[in-house]
Amino acid sequence: MNRHFTPAILAVTGLLAATAGAAAHPHVWVTMQDELVYAPDGSLTGVRYNWTFDDMFSAFATQGLDAKKPGEFTREDLAPLAKENITSLKDFGYFTFAKANGKKVELKDPTDYYLDYNSKDTVLTLHFTVPFKTPIKAKELNLEIYDPEYFVDFSFRDGKDPVKLSGAPAACKLTFSKPQDLSVAPGQQLGEAFFNQLSAADNWGAQFANKISVKCP
Repeated sequence: MNRHFTPAILAVTGLLAATAGAAAHPHVWVTMQDELVYAPDGSLTGVRYNWTFDDMFSAFATQGLDAKKPGEFTREDLAPLAKENITSLKDFGYFTFAKANGKKVELKDPTDYYLDYNSKDTVLTLHFTVPFKTPIKAKELNLEIYDPEYFVDFSFRDGKDPVKLSGAPAACKLTFSKPQDLSVAPGQQLGEAFFNQLSAADNWGAQFANKISVKCP
């Protein structure tokens, strides 16, 4: 795999390289609605994601796909692409960084994944659940979603309930915060040369993390 969300990302990157849009990262934009899922015993079992991609990425992702109606794609049409996306995301830990009571939370492979296509807005939405390796009963859970290389920009959707608790004990309290805007020092250039020097180990994208915190008695 060359980068996130194959195979369409190669086409997207190729287009951006020929335009002014290639001057700096990110190259893919994702709007999220997230849900933390609890079991009946009050343990936290995982996180359910709904990730909507920008229209440019969605256009290239669906280019060449067979559809029964032009410009309309069913879940069945998109099933192979959904599988490829989920497989690719595994290499990046699903851009999910979780700690319970200060300790790293291990993740399992996603379940219940599929893609939807909104023909009105011409965008794709990837739905999937990332289970925790072991259900957690923690007084504090902290979850961050971001791309360490900042190739993909994540943001919570606007409006009501961009983050939800599903089945959580009544006393648990949820807070979340959106990432800060990118600020550049005077005279500093953040073009492709800058980002090409970065690796996931640099964790540069952490400053743009979307943060979720849940505290329970």
